[in-house]
Amino acid sequence: MQVPAYVEYEKATSVDHALTLLARFGPEARVLAGGHSLIPMMKLRLAQPETLIDINGLTGLSYIEVTDGELRIGAMTRHAQLLDSAVAGQRFAILHDAERVIADPVVRLWGTVGGSLCQADPSEDLSAAFAALKATMVIQNLTGTRTVHAREFHTGPYETVVAPGELLTEIRIAIVPGGGSAYQKVGRRVGDWPIGAAGAAIWLDNGSDSGTIADAGIGLTAVGAEHFSAAAAEDFLRGAPATQETFARAGQIAAEHCRPVSDQRGPADYKRHLAGELTARALGAALARATGAGPLPPVQRSPGQRSPGSPRPRRGGS
Repeated sequence: MQVPAYVEYEKATSVDHALTLLARFGPEARVLAGGHSLIPMMKLRLAQPETLIDINGLTGLSYIEVTDGELRIGAMTRHAQLLDSAVAGQRFAILHDAERVIADPVVRLWGTVGGSLCQADPSEDLSAAFAALKATMVIQNLTGTRTVHAREFHTGPYETVVAPGELLTEIRIAIVPGGGSAYQKVGRRVGDWPIGAAGAAIWLDNGSDSGTIADAGIGLTAVGAEHFSAAAAEDFLRGAPATQETFARAGQIAAEHCRPVSDQRGPADYKRHLAGELTARALGAALARATGAGPLPPVQRSPGQRSPGSPRPRRGGS
């Protein structure tokens, strides 16, 4: 039987109260939001905080709204709330795509958006989605607030820029016309951590022909992408035509900059190939949503030509 070590418990009644408690108990205190990641780690003694500060009563941090041209999501918003939000889904379909494949309904009903981001698991789905959307994180302490770009939020596996005595309170995403977004994930079974996943957002240049990409965002998870993103592939996409060939090349560039590791979910070469394919697919789905059109036709290849980034066939295998 797995039992956590002894821990003190405090229940916060407001954001200021939570910050005061964090300041009082110091760096050995941990915030309890949904708890689906923290509690199992405590049972395994991988995390042994001295004090738990429960912020589940902070309903003021649970909201999804449009303000000043931004979609704003409170850190205590539950996954199920984000999945059910028409406001979020109409503007950024990638969020619904990602939420549908996060864990199971029980986890989604209680787990929080902010808790997932602060857990900073290298395989976390929303980190890639918000990286693709170039979101901004709002962090609060007793002296005020500061904002951090989503791609600067995570400093390493299970590490973020949120310092002791601070709380992530909000996620903001700028609403830009002419955009579309999508998320693609492959896992061993429904609700599992991904073997690999890619999120994409594109914005078309309305000042020229509708097939030119003005800007793009690519988020990757579980494949060793720095800051959950693929900056080189995004640079390639800007100003390029929105075609399947362009997306295939962007996927190849994204795969080249991944650093996956072999584990129980698959070998590194397979994960790198998967990153490229999922990036191309996510870009195609994002374009279809941006234009209101159907999916793009497949890339035409000559007989025997491999898809970009695909592994060479093995001899003697089927």
